Amino acid sequence: MPGPLRVRGSVLIPESDLRWQFSRSSGPGGQGVNTTDSRVQLSFDVAGSSALSPLLRTRALDRLAGRLVDGVLTVSASEQRSQWQNRQAAEDRLVALLADATAPPPRPRVPTRPSRRSVDRRIESKRRRGQTKRLRRPDPD
Repeated sequence: MPGPLRVRGSVLIPESDLRWQFSRSSGPGGQGVNTTDSRVQLSFDVAGSSALSPLLRTRALDRLAGRLVDGVLTVSASEQRSQWQNRQAAEDRLVALLADATAPPPRPRVPTRPSRRSVDRRIESKRRRGQTKRLRRPDPD
């Protein structure tokens, strides 16, 4: 758990860039919920961090725009009774979000034309369907 977070390949987030906050959780734990600070909030300043290259930072800021508050990404975890497990869950969520946000864009689709045979098949099936419907009509006498 201690140490830098590996987001992807060579992207490491140093511990000094992460801010942890602990508070009382509303989840499972019985009476222990009232006395232990098991809820975890993990914050990472995307806009001000030197861990991300300018390209990755721009990509992350664009893709996470709806989740950022003043350039800071915050995730929380309170599902487990243990603060340690919630810390691991929060780290996993942060890494997953940043990995998705910094991923390269997908390759653009290369437009293709339908083959001559597929066009012929489509037109033939339309012709057959029209013939079937024509046969169902009453005689025009």
